[in-house]
Amino acid sequence: MPELALLTEQLLAPVPGGTGRYTRELAAALAATAPPGWRVTGVVANHRDTSAARVDGVGGPRALRLPRRALTLAWEYGLPLWPGGDVVHAPTPLAPAAARRGAALVVTVHDTVPFTHPETLTPRGAAWHRAVIRRAAQRADALVVPTDTVAAELAEHAPGPARVHVVGHGVPAVLRTPPPEAVVAAVVAEHRLPPAYVLAVGTVEPRKGLDVLVEAMAGPSAPDLPLVVVGPTGWGGVDLRALAAQHGLPPGRLRVLGPLTDEQLAVVLHRATVLAAPSRAEGFGLPVLEAMAVGVPVVHSDAPALVEVAGGAGVAALREDVADLARALSSVVDSPERAAELVERGRARAAAFTWEHAAESVWRLHSRLLSEKAGT
Repeated sequence: MPELALLTEQLLAPVPGGTGRYTRELAAALAATAPPGWRVTGVVANHRDTSAARVDGVGGPRALRLPRRALTLAWEYGLPLWPGGDVVHAPTPLAPAAARRGAALVVTVHDTVPFTHPETLTPRGAAWHRAVIRRAAQRADALVVPTDTVAAELAEHAPGPARVHVVGHGVPAVLRTPPPEAVVAAVVAEHRLPPAYVLAVGTVEPRKGLDVLVEAMAGPSAPDLPLVVVGPTGWGGVDLRALAAQHGLPPGRLRVLGPLTDEQLAVVLHRATVLAAPSRAEGFGLPVLEAMAVGVPVVHSDAPALVEVAGGAGVAALREDVADLARALSSVVDSPERAAELVERGRARAAAFTWEHAAESVWRLHSRLLSEKAGT
């Protein structure tokens, strides 16, 4: 029975972020759509508690002998530590240096930010990602990327013989489905959610452009609504409350909720007036797709990947342009007709992206690679 070994280590990271969501959703979808005879096993570094890396339908997780830091260094220096499996899929660039003989290695590269916007990452993080992405392009059997934008940028910054396959993301069922009334009431009460608000979802770090959003919301041309921010705190010391005070956004108009469960996020997302995605750079932009799927109009930056994912169903604003972002938000909030049009177009656009479709595309890739290996 062939085994797909899926590296689910990102689920145990201090801040799993968007790549953590990708890892969990893709893993569950791969398990649900596995071809006959295949098994899917999660693989992680050595941790005291690996329960956060358990995924329904996925075996394991199987823990390797090395802890995360040691495993990262071992693979970084090219040590031949194979995590098992006939095919290994690394949902992040944390991956073996090369495939074991007769096996295949596939690596997902989410974006080219380490090359195009290294200032939005830590210097060490940017350097590490550039190195491992370039290595994967040279030594992996295939790369999976979420958009044509990333594929084109990867060809420029990290060319290599690895075949590149574009596979989009999806929207989890828990977010698509309207939450039960009891859950809505509990989340609204706990977080004191206002009846209408601008929503931003993402890790609070420089790349996400939340500093620009706070300044835009403080301006006279912005919608007179609260700003609600959902997501963990990342690196970079982005203090949204301090920025609000600096730009004159009253404390009552900023709600920083921190990380939420998917069930809680579903409530906050469904009740939003508009989603703002002001990122400086992205590889895909899951919140854009998730908002469109539940019928929330979207304003996004002109980062190429966000423009590609939105497909004309959102309103684009110039990156780092405070006035243009405020204008774009107001154009949606102040026009129910335009908002309704965006909702309709957004739902249609989001319907083309599902985790099941993503998993089926990935399975075709894995099956083909294993057949090719068997024939050599």
